[in-house]
Amino acid sequence: MKLSKELLNSLISITSNSAIACYPFIGKNEKILADKAATDIMRCELNKLDIKGEVVIGEGELDEAPMLFIGEQLGNGNGPEIDIAVDPVEGTNFVAKNLPGAMTVLAIAEKGNLFNAPETYMDKIASGSHISNDVLDLDNTVEKNIKNYSDASNKKIEEITVCLLNRPRHNKIIDELNRLKVNIKYISDGDVSGALLVTNKKYGVDIFMGIGGGPEGVIAAAALKTLNCQFQGRFLFKSDKEINRAQKMGIKDLNKKYEINEIVKGESIFCATAITTCDLMNGIVRKNDKFITETIFTHDKTSLDLIKKEFTIT
Repeated sequence: MKLSKELLNSLISITSNSAIACYPFIGKNEKILADKAATDIMRCELNKLDIKGEVVIGEGELDEAPMLFIGEQLGNGNGPEIDIAVDPVEGTNFVAKNLPGAMTVLAIAEKGNLFNAPETYMDKIASGSHISNDVLDLDNTVEKNIKNYSDASNKKIEEITVCLLNRPRHNKIIDELNRLKVNIKYISDGDVSGALLVTNKKYGVDIFMGIGGGPEGVIAAAALKTLNCQFQGRFLFKSDKEINRAQKMGIKDLNKKYEINEIVKGESIFCATAITTCDLMNGIVRKNDKFITETIFTHDKTSLDLIKKEFTIT
């Protein structure tokens, strides 16, 4: 079964309307209300679709309302079985503070084709489609990965740009990148959008690396796989509770390094609509009686396409 163009169009409208729901809260220091507004719209609109959907990557557990929880059933039950990954607001602090980089994100695949990732950290590395999947590896040192990339891309080390979250846990990586004279693009949040910067040379990022959220890794992989990009991830468990939960989800090898084809199998659709302006697209604009949104999406080996839509204010 192919994921239809009609379903893609529906998802673009859902992420757009979820982003619009956040608009009243931009710069109002109300990140919880913004998240709830986007979540409520996303849940309502997904429930209208002709699908038998299940959330495999969500915002929380059943008792963490209003989150779209893992295991929640969505859709009217009349269509294909679908795995759903959601992040109604990536960058809630960006919305609250009116900072760049907030967006609403949704990815789907056929049943059983999206990895059901535990809510724990993941060590990640990603790069574009112009290099082969044996160039970068989580088991390599930072120096080896940089030198391998330099050789594979015919690019000088000092011309390479690495994107990573600006966190104390990355200090050793940052020190090594500085020693090698690699350019660094820091992001303060939003490692889905950070990973997507490797998809096109126009964004000026060669490699995305570092530790971020496991669920966000799966969502990013859904887009990167469609674009033939490279991605590896390995979960990092901090407690017995996280380990027990992972084991209940079927993860047997806690140290396994996952390739992109193991995280996302088969066809997938990825959509993300900007709430505030980011590197990938412009944020929501209100013009007279309309909202203007920009959405990036991937589907069935397409490029990372961008669509601008207008929605009449009601």
